[in-house]
This record gives sequence, C-alpha cells and structure tokens, in this order.
Amino acid sequence: MNFRDKWAGEIDDPVLAEALKHFKVSVDAWSGAAYSRPRTTVVSTVRHSWRRAAGWALGCVLAAGSLAGGVYEHHHRQELARIAAMQAAAQEALQARQEAEQSAAANAATKDQDLLATVDSDVSREVPAAMEPLAQLMDEDGAR
Repeated sequence: MNFRDKWAGEIDDPVLAEALKHFKVSVDAWSGAAYSRPRTTVVSTVRHSWRRAAGWALGCVLAAGSLAGGVYEHHHRQELARIAAMQAAAQEALQARQEAEQSAAANAATKDQDLLATVDSDVSREVPAAMEPLAQLMDEDGAR
C-alpha cells in the first residue's frame, strides 16, 4: 500500500484532488527533464572544488610557514640573549678577578713597605733591642 492509495480515500474535495494531481504531473515532468539533461556543471564543480581545496592547502602551508618562522625567530633571539648574558657574566667575573689580583698586589706592596719600615727602624738603632737595657744602665752610669 503506497502513500497515494492510503490518502486517496480521505480526500473528499474534487478540486483539491485535481490540484494535487496536476502538481504531481508537473513535478514528474520537471524531474524527468532535469534527469535527462546533460551534466556539464558537475565537471566544472569538481574542477572548482579541486581549486578550492588547492587554495586552502596553499593557504594552510603559508600560515604554517609564517608561524614556524615566527617561532624560529623568537627562539633565535632568546639564544642570542642567553649568549650575551653569558658573555657579560664572564666579563664581570674577569673584571672581579683582576680587581682581586690588584688589591692583593696592593696589600702585598703595603706589607712589604711595612716590613721594610720595620727593618729600617731596627737597623737605624744605635743599640740592638736585646742590648737596650744594658745601654740604658750605661747611660745612667755615665751620666752620674
């Protein structure tokens, strides 16, 4: 039992039944004409869809390339900054080491000068330090 047989008994209006019959005939005629018509637009649609797909693929490749280039540039700048920081730290360490060596040399020179001053004062005495009490006794005796 198909659709038409099922509803045919329920349509009591002859005008409506006639209108539906004409509508069915016109739809059947239109679909028959459309079905028998040559399909030239399908080929052009397929060609356009391939062009569209190729365009999207090229666009995606360009976007991915731009993104990869930006990421690489960011990474390269970070590496250059890291290398510059390492060089600056090495330069500061070298400068600190040189300052430490200079201060050590200055301290050594000061110690040497202090030692020479002590030796000079010890040498310039009239009497050695060990003999000084005896020299004082002699001065007292000689002065009396």
